[in-house]
Amino acid sequence: MAYSENLWLYFILLFGIIIVPGMDMLFVLANALTGGRSAGLAATAGIMLGGAVHAFNGALGIGLLSRFLPFLFNPLLIVGALYMGWIGLTLMRSSITVRDPLAGSHSSWRAFRQGAVTCLINPKAYLFMLAVYPQFLKPVYGPIWVQGVIMGLMTVGVQLGVYGTLAVTAGRSRDLLVSNPGATAFAGRIAGAVLVIVAALGLWHEWRAS
Repeated sequence: MAYSENLWLYFILLFGIIIVPGMDMLFVLANALTGGRSAGLAATAGIMLGGAVHAFNGALGIGLLSRFLPFLFNPLLIVGALYMGWIGLTLMRSSITVRDPLAGSHSSWRAFRQGAVTCLINPKAYLFMLAVYPQFLKPVYGPIWVQGVIMGLMTVGVQLGVYGTLAVTAGRSRDLLVSNPGATAFAGRIAGAVLVIVAALGLWHEWRAS
């Protein structure tokens, strides 16, 4: 697989996961609805900071592993692919609903701080990075840190595009998500299917290389 194709696959996976309604999306909507556009965008910025830290940690971990413990890289790739497939199957089988967001603070600084902290203390985000990054960060594509920077920029860019748009159009977005549980569940199943496909591709490439 060429590097450009690898990045496109990561982008599709990343967009599919971020677009699924979840705690980050509800947090942005709650702040935008209670504190206005500025609070929603501040919450988005906080989540972007958290996403950048997760991306850095994922790239650093994979880079150190490939340099000092290269014999563990392929087993991690296999375990990560299996875990990612499990996440995908869970999403496909679950019923995702979006409830009315709770009232939040009108402070943009507080929204930013809470967004960053909420993202950073989420243990599932760390596990997800450890599962996903080995599928896309590979020494054959060049320096790991360069790949990590590119993927990190893609991560915060997609977060800005999705959550920033929600913050700007909070009213309509909230009504759409709350009043269409079938649409949100469908989005979750699509994202889950993308995860399963990417996991299967990772296992297939690993099997071919062995």
